[in-house]
Amino acid sequence: MTQIEIYTSPLCGFCHAAKRLLTQKGASFIEIDVLVHPDRKPEMIQRANGVRTVPQIFIGDTHVGGCDDLYALERSGKLDPLLAA
Repeated sequence: MTQIEIYTSPLCGFCHAAKRLLTQKGASFIEIDVLVHPDRKPEMIQRANGVRTVPQIFIGDTHVGGCDDLYALERSGKLDPLLAA
């Protein structure tokens, strides 16, 4: 499977929902908690083209976006091929 990175915050319900979907898919991911590691937030903002909200999800070289974007990929049948790439 492709490497997955997700920038999160423990207080974010959307972060929990995104992680839940990835876990249900059997996808392992690297979680970067921007509250525990505030030095990583500028990195997230740069990688996400200026987006400052969490979660920000990256699958391989693809910036998926946030939780709604992840679920939209799932609904359209495009998430599984992206995870398998």
